[in-house]
Amino acid sequence: MAAGLILETTFLIDLERELQRGEHGPAQDFLEIHPDELLAITFTTAGELAAGTRLAVRERWQGFLASFEVLPCTSDVCWAYGQTYRYLKANGLLIGANDLWIGATALAFGRPLVTRNTRHFQRIPQLTVVSYA
Repeated sequence: MAAGLILETTFLIDLERELQRGEHGPAQDFLEIHPDELLAITFTTAGELAAGTRLAVRERWQGFLASFEVLPCTSDVCWAYGQTYRYLKANGLLIGANDLWIGATALAFGRPLVTRNTRHFQRIPQLTVVSYA
């Protein structure tokens, strides 16, 4: 299992808002508690942030993401996506496609996923979910 944490989109949105407003909040608190942790995001999260209005300027988006490793879509990620999709669908637990890609990436890279949406991501078998809120 690789070291480090994957930060889900809700975490990054909260962090960006805290930084923009100059207000300390749960995302910054979490980072202070884990100062030496390697932090990553998924390719899906990078795309979600690019689609948002707060980071609509490419240079601002790139600057915000510069602190994080962006994990790519690999054949292992695709396999984890397919396996997880079939399981969730068969059990009536299906989640949105982007969140499924995020969860599959965390599974494939063997890293915990940091989110405030724990109930949602805990549907994914074998995914380690960490709450920050």
